[in-house]
Amino acid sequence: MADAPECELPGAARTAPHHQFPDPPEDLAPRGDGPQTVVLAGGCFWCVEAVYRQLDGVIDVVSGYAGGDQASADYETVCSGRTNHAEVVKIVYDPARISFGRLLKVFFGSAHDPTHVDRQGNDHGRQYRSAIFYSDEDQKRIAEQYIGKLNTAKVFRAPIATRLEPLEAFYDAEGYHQDYAARHPSQPYIAGVSMPKVEKTRHVFSDLLKK
Repeated sequence: MADAPECELPGAARTAPHHQFPDPPEDLAPRGDGPQTVVLAGGCFWCVEAVYRQLDGVIDVVSGYAGGDQASADYETVCSGRTNHAEVVKIVYDPARISFGRLLKVFFGSAHDPTHVDRQGNDHGRQYRSAIFYSDEDQKRIAEQYIGKLNTAKVFRAPIATRLEPLEAFYDAEGYHQDYAARHPSQPYIAGVSMPKVEKTRHVFSDLLKK
């Protein structure tokens, strides 16, 4: 991760209250009584993890890798850009308290800039691409429809570059990456890049935060 600060999302629309950011045309109905998961890639997993840990209904967030094989699913190899992995987070959530659609709304509305291709700020490479790793056709359809709605409404100043990729496997990142932002709040990258996204989420999606 680069150390230069990134205090706003350059390609994104101006910050608007939660009720002004469009909802998905369709949401995912709860399946059974247990928790559900979604895997998202939005640049550095430190940033995305920190954004989602503060949401009510989110049970756990695990930083990891998706898009490549197990043999190359380690931080040094992924950061080299020689694999097809993306840095991702696996979000475990209670669908009775927060929905798949609401998680996508935060993903597009504050967690990252979805208009950037293979980068976020000064972090460049396929490992930093914007992607939704769908686990079934329902997740794919809902995400695809939402991207279409946001593009049609011209919510952003550039087309959304988020890729829809099938989730073939998720690999946990090394232990020192987990909950990194909370454990290292003074680290320059966390202070300059992660925390502005956390603060934006608190402002735009205040009604979705843990009490």
